[in-house]
Amino acid sequence: MKLIAENLTIDRGGRRVFQDLSFSLESGTALVVTGPNGIGKSSLLRTLAGLVPPAKGVIRLEGGEDEKHVFEQAHYFGHQDAVKPALTVLENLQFWQSFNAPARTPDFSAASKPPLGALETLGIGHTAHLPAAYLSAGQKRRLSLSRLLVTPRPIWLMDEPTSALDRTSERQLLDLMNAHLAAGGLIVTATHTDLALARATILHMEAARTAPLQDAVLS
Repeated sequence: MKLIAENLTIDRGGRRVFQDLSFSLESGTALVVTGPNGIGKSSLLRTLAGLVPPAKGVIRLEGGEDEKHVFEQAHYFGHQDAVKPALTVLENLQFWQSFNAPARTPDFSAASKPPLGALETLGIGHTAHLPAAYLSAGQKRRLSLSRLLVTPRPIWLMDEPTSALDRTSERQLLDLMNAHLAAGGLIVTATHTDLALARATILHMEAARTAPLQDAVLS
């Protein structure tokens, strides 16, 4: 399985965010996207997730289930936790599981976890029957992460995944990310934090010096 972007150009709000970005990412590998604030890291993730249409370029997944669109085989883990406060923690996760179908490919072997098991894995099983409104910021972040475990999908698109997490939760997240890669998954993550991922390529995005557009440099 390979995620491919060719000559990707993104415009938002009448502004060119970046242009002519190309990369490929194989199963078991992470793409770590770095660069200053406002450079287009989140826009890239949202485009891969199908939330922002590209102005130009092609995004495709080779070897995926029936060659479907990337977003049909991806989980998007963004800045917003997407938690309904009035529902319990367990009800939030059960809704997510019923709403999203898992996606499997020959190269991806991760098994789904039951909702309560996913909460236990993230260390918030004791909050299962509490209204989600009672959770701390870090607990809400872990609830959002648990959604990735109940409906397995090979591609994780993660925007600042360590945000609001304490050191113990950060280490746990890294373990989950490396386990996902070991199962044949792919990860594209935007971050300002050094992530000790088993197999990773760095995509550093930086502003062009000679034009009002923006470029990206893959290293």
